Amino acid sequence: MKVLVLNCGSSSIKYQLIDMGNENLMAKGYLEKIGLPDSFLTHTVNGEKHKIEQVIENHEEGIKLVLSQLTHPEYGVIKSFDEIGAIGHRLAHGGDKISEPTLIDENVINVLKEFTPLAPLHNPAEIVGVEACKKVLPDVPMVGVFDTAFNQTIPEKAYMYTIPYEYYEKYGIRKYGFHGTSHKYVSARIAELLGRPVEELKTVVCHLGQGASLCAVKGGKSVDTTMGLTPLGGIPMCARSGDLDPSIVTYLMKKENLTPDEMELILNKESGILGLSGVSADFRDIEAEAAKGNKRAELAISAYAYKVAQYIAQYIVSLGGLDTIVFTAGIGENQYN
Repeated sequence: MKVLVLNCGSSSIKYQLIDMGNENLMAKGYLEKIGLPDSFLTHTVNGEKHKIEQVIENHEEGIKLVLSQLTHPEYGVIKSFDEIGAIGHRLAHGGDKISEPTLIDENVINVLKEFTPLAPLHNPAEIVGVEACKKVLPDVPMVGVFDTAFNQTIPEKAYMYTIPYEYYEKYGIRKYGFHGTSHKYVSARIAELLGRPVEELKTVVCHLGQGASLCAVKGGKSVDTTMGLTPLGGIPMCARSGDLDPSIVTYLMKKENLTPDEMELILNKESGILGLSGVSADFRDIEAEAAKGNKRAELAISAYAYKVAQYIAQYIVSLGGLDTIVFTAGIGENQYN
């Protein structure tokens, strides 16, 4: 069976096509900067990269471009979509409704829609990805793996917010955490590389990409993580604010006469290192400007690194010690130091 794995992020789509008969990676790729004028796709087959520079306005266009590469007349790896036997989707927010990998049906779609207000950059993109696949591959079963699942082991003292308890009872206001699929895999993989049982390790996983979070993993289980009710919380990100004094939000809304939707847009898409640097939501662009002496770009990088380091120190307390620190995702793997 050939399985297509999709990860629709807030501004990107990562994918792999895997032949499960021999566990061979047939093709993989990364579509970046969706919604920006310089969006591009890097499609890799047998180590050979093919770069497609094309303006991609939204995720539906992105999914169609991805699928077209798999059947490309020159470097395609399948002759038709009929060869794809299943599709796996990374999904962000299932709240406390779904905590295990599950076959995607209308109930799963409804759960994604229900929790869209808590993951406004992710759930909509993932719904589009699922719906686009249904249009092109209507008979192919799809399975969803939720980012919130791994963090269901976080203890109550860590996931509860110190606001009136009735809001937890009425609306489920609590920390859910995200990037669970990444944190689970990376914490298990580092145990393999060290030749030690994951049950023995205390690890801080730093998933640093367009979205970013840290996770304290003790004995293979999440005990705390930086993202909260939504993917907006925690460390600053490329365009998301991360943690703030809550009064900043209400103060700005009053001063600027902002609606909740307008404030949400600022916090999710105009803040983080983009807002601080005034340069870009892409870390590579900010580093390039910092190298030229741009002081705000330098400040954005320093502030980002400072917050990451603070949380690492905090999670040593949560773990009761520390064995390993692991950096992953685009910034963590390629740029952060």
